[in-house]
Amino acid sequence: MLIKDVMTPNPATIMLDSKVRDASGILRKNRIGGLPVMEGERVVGIVTETDILSLLETGDLSDDLWLPSPLEIIEVPIREFVNWEKTKKALSDIGDSPVSDIMSGDVVSVDVDADIEEGAKLMLAEGVARLPVMHNDRLVGIVTRQDIVRGISMGDGKNDLESD
Repeated sequence: MLIKDVMTPNPATIMLDSKVRDASGILRKNRIGGLPVMEGERVVGIVTETDILSLLETGDLSDDLWLPSPLEIIEVPIREFVNWEKTKKALSDIGDSPVSDIMSGDVVSVDVDADIEEGAKLMLAEGVARLPVMHNDRLVGIVTRQDIVRGISMGDGKNDLESD
């Protein structure tokens, strides 16, 4: 089975100069985990949910607040409130960051006519969950680990329950 048999054609993409907020919206709207980042017609990166979540470095519980013994019962909720405030600020700040700041720039791709075994091997070797699918240096699709697994389950199209 070939990559073109299991890929998603014409995938959602985002432009290099777009904001993280825009990427998050596309990921949510399409219920996907990653987007090819484009500069014109050229794939220059991939941005994933993990890339976006990595921007949320709010740390552990605040250690800048300590209350004496009788009030210790409310200390942890107050610390959590302080952390929530930090998280809200981080969320608003990261939305304006450019996608280019967080994307993975070393794009590993697969040819549309490669077999799914080659795609799976590439994903495992590179530690990625999705690959842009290329044909003549143009993006024509995207293939994910889930697509590969689905392709393996489809096999050669024969029903495993057929009798001889």
